[in-house]
Amino acid sequence: MIITRQLDDQPSLPTTFVNAFTVAYSNAKSTCRSQYQQPQPQQPTTSFSATMGAQNIPAVSERVMLGNQIAENGPRILICPSGFKESLGPNEVADCIEAGVLRAVPTAKVMKAPMVDGGEGFTEALVATTGGQRRFLEVTGPVRETVPSHYGFLGNTLTPTAVVEMAAAAGLSIVPRDQRNPLYTTTFGVGQLIKAALDDGAMNILLGCGDSGTCDGGIGMAQALGARFFTTKGTEIPPAQGGASLTDLAAVDLSGLHPRLQECSIDVACNWHNVLCGPKGVARVFGPQKGATPTEVELLDMAMIRVGTVVSDAIGKDITYAPGSGASGGMGAGLQLIGAQLHPRFDIITKFLNINSLVKDCDVVITAEGGIDEQTPRGKIPAEVARIAKSRGVPVIALAGTVGKGASCNYEAGIDAYASILQAPVTLQVAIEEAERLLTDAAESVTRMVMVGCSLKRFRAPSPLPPTGPAMAFKRSRTFYY
Repeated sequence: MIITRQLDDQPSLPTTFVNAFTVAYSNAKSTCRSQYQQPQPQQPTTSFSATMGAQNIPAVSERVMLGNQIAENGPRILICPSGFKESLGPNEVADCIEAGVLRAVPTAKVMKAPMVDGGEGFTEALVATTGGQRRFLEVTGPVRETVPSHYGFLGNTLTPTAVVEMAAAAGLSIVPRDQRNPLYTTTFGVGQLIKAALDDGAMNILLGCGDSGTCDGGIGMAQALGARFFTTKGTEIPPAQGGASLTDLAAVDLSGLHPRLQECSIDVACNWHNVLCGPKGVARVFGPQKGATPTEVELLDMAMIRVGTVVSDAIGKDITYAPGSGASGGMGAGLQLIGAQLHPRFDIITKFLNINSLVKDCDVVITAEGGIDEQTPRGKIPAEVARIAKSRGVPVIALAGTVGKGASCNYEAGIDAYASILQAPVTLQVAIEEAERLLTDAAESVTRMVMVGCSLKRFRAPSPLPPTGPAMAFKRSRTFYY
């Protein structure tokens, strides 16, 4: 029997003592063993160089050759990015990543599937994918000034199907920086887009929620379609006044809604994880990102509670904590008021972009978004792409403008590695202006690392040798035979 007790925390003994003890101990052990055991055949000695050779470790030149061989075969890389807010759209991000990949591996087989999460680019992406058309018009913007906008019609459907993105009329990118206050921004223009699509003969409407600069619960949108809202005193709330006007909301009159809403279905692609009220409510989670101070966040949260109560009473279903009700500053709540159906945005997107078939034909997926943080697994594009890729065993790398708090939780969401495109501390303005170069360089860098990883998988590195010498052996453990 062998009993070993670790002594790593014990102080080293003098070398002279250890050497003397080792010789005496070895002689005693040999004598004791010879009485009970048959002599063991002596093992042939093997030099360190011979041991290394026996493991068939490729030389450096061979490793380089293996890497070149992989490059010649051309890795299949699928690029599925979202856009970088106020900087690059999904198509531009995909182009930059492709350029970086091909700079590193010219023989790579690149497939691009720019992703839209219901925000900016939603209409353009779906219309382009289906061969449809866009329609252009002017609407009331988020700060009540006229802005150019658009909606579209899909090109591959028997039933006229329109596409509307709320960001085209109430997105954060069209809110001037010095006017970013969700207490006063409105979704009225979104209602005008829906009205235009209805008047244009749409029988189905796909509406994308994302990248909003508002927090009015979709009340402005509903007002543009004919709904009227009242305070506890019975006073009608004026149209397009923003979240600040809703802290005393008490009732709604839907009798004046656009008549075609009854014959047109509206399917909403939204962030399924966003709820209207509570600690994780839309005002508390996203209000600060849209310019709200802590005091204003409390007012907005109060307004969303009012919206939740009124909408729930009107449709006969409690939506205050329902999935998607808080999407895009509470737009999910207002949309249910006009009869819309909410869906996880990726379910609608993948239906038209056919991501599943692309993932199964690639070796690695590269996704991207403006920021990777603890919110990413809550319905953001990189996490949704990773979910599909992981179901097929395909590794996923995410690039981001910034890596924020709690980003490591994305490993559990299926993202195998992530990296910021920033090479040094810079101002936001510089990051936006240099986004194309930074993203292309980052894509090249991660692609080169992927190729190094492919090369390393072709050989097995030797295990580190254990410490040698009687003094070190004695320090590590003391072994008794009996």
